[in-house]
Amino acid sequence: MNDDILEKIRRAGAISGEARKLGASLIDEGVTLLSVAEEVEAYMLKKGARPAFPTNLSINDQAAHYTPRSDDKLTFKKGDLVKVDVGAHVDGYIGDTAQTVEVRTKNWTNLINASAKALAMAVETVSEGVTVGSISGTIERAIKSEGFLPVTNLTGHGMGCYNLHAGLTIANYDDGNPTKIKKDMMIAIEPFATNGGGEVRNSKPGNIYRILRDREIKDDGAMKLIGLIKENFHGLPFCERWCTALDPKAPLHLKTLVRHGILYAYPVLTEIKGGMVSQTEHTVVLNGYKAEVTT
Repeated sequence: MNDDILEKIRRAGAISGEARKLGASLIDEGVTLLSVAEEVEAYMLKKGARPAFPTNLSINDQAAHYTPRSDDKLTFKKGDLVKVDVGAHVDGYIGDTAQTVEVRTKNWTNLINASAKALAMAVETVSEGVTVGSISGTIERAIKSEGFLPVTNLTGHGMGCYNLHAGLTIANYDDGNPTKIKKDMMIAIEPFATNGGGEVRNSKPGNIYRILRDREIKDDGAMKLIGLIKENFHGLPFCERWCTALDPKAPLHLKTLVRHGILYAYPVLTEIKGGMVSQTEHTVVLNGYKAEVTT
């Protein structure tokens, strides 16, 4: 990995980490999710990066994929358990990071600590030649040692330039994956812990999208929007509010593009038994033998 690329990875990671901490600090009773998401993403732009995906603010039994709409009035409530999952990129090189905060109560401290402990222990095990399965096993044991279950159908992942999910998947339980960690790999490790059933399922469609395929349809407005999406988001996930900033009729066009199979709308992922979910995440890069945390 050349020095220029490594510097971009480090910058993206540092800005992502700062944005995550900012988002966590803004969460409070009565604060709108929209205001937090917009401030986090504005911070990335101010620092010379761009959002790699919409800020996820997933509450309680939601594990992932909730981001507010442009007209969202939802506010945080006392007792909410909030996953703050953010990412910035510099010329396509991504930082992906998350933490969990509780709004004005301390009912879920142990659950928050379980995913944080799992991440810390997993990062310590990452080095060149280590198997993915051994990292996953470390995550599973750490979470179970705190009396909770890992979410088995959510994973960490490899990343590439303008590619949020590339190559590896890193399970949160020991799946015996024999793939070995190699030099110059960039990976996001993200343990999810729950007091529920240990799985998530698809619920309502969220406000996050990605391009599925290229095809022409007889709708000039929708085709114009897809051009703007390609120009502005470079194949990375995006959301309704970003599109509405480009085109006030975007909500209508997004529905059309999903209906025609051009876009995929990510569903919000909720715990299968309604359990509470915590998440902690860092991006690491194999710069030499050991892993370097960038976020």
